[in-house]
Amino acid sequence: MLDEITKQAEEAAKELLGAAHLNERDLVVIGCSSSEISDHRIGSHSSAEIGQTVFSAIYQIFKAEGIYVAAQCCEHLNRALILEKEAARLYGYEPVNVVPQLKAGGSLSTAAYDTLGSPVAVESIKAHAGIDIGDTLIGMHLKAVAVPVRIKTQYIGSAHVVAARTRPKFIGGVRACYDDSYE
Repeated sequence: MLDEITKQAEEAAKELLGAAHLNERDLVVIGCSSSEISDHRIGSHSSAEIGQTVFSAIYQIFKAEGIYVAAQCCEHLNRALILEKEAARLYGYEPVNVVPQLKAGGSLSTAAYDTLGSPVAVESIKAHAGIDIGDTLIGMHLKAVAVPVRIKTQYIGSAHVVAARTRPKFIGGVRACYDDSYE
């Protein structure tokens, strides 16, 4: 089962990477319910093993491209995020003091905290793209104009997968011209 979860998570990350127009040092938010992956109700059956498997698979894809990954905590930590201290500094996010645990933060954020070189928690971010595994509601951590990314990977285990990228706001009016690369 873990091998299949790894393949699905890697594929979802690769698909988002190919569609999201990300650059080095951009920020991607990942929300994940290990309970949903293992076909249980969200928040009812956390699995450290599944959280580590998913985080490792996704993290390696984005890290290879120089892209930061932020792991969203569960609602027991108000959906705080775990990311590298370097990324928090770069984007001006103020760290808060909390260490995620399996039942207070969730399996993905705990895996991130255990994996990252210098992890910190922050209360909110404005990411350039994201993957939501198990309907964990990552939208609050995306930039203002989120655009759905239709990826082939619709499930990781039993969890529904949704991906998004962001783009700058189109402003102006009928006379405005736009850069087509932001579609």
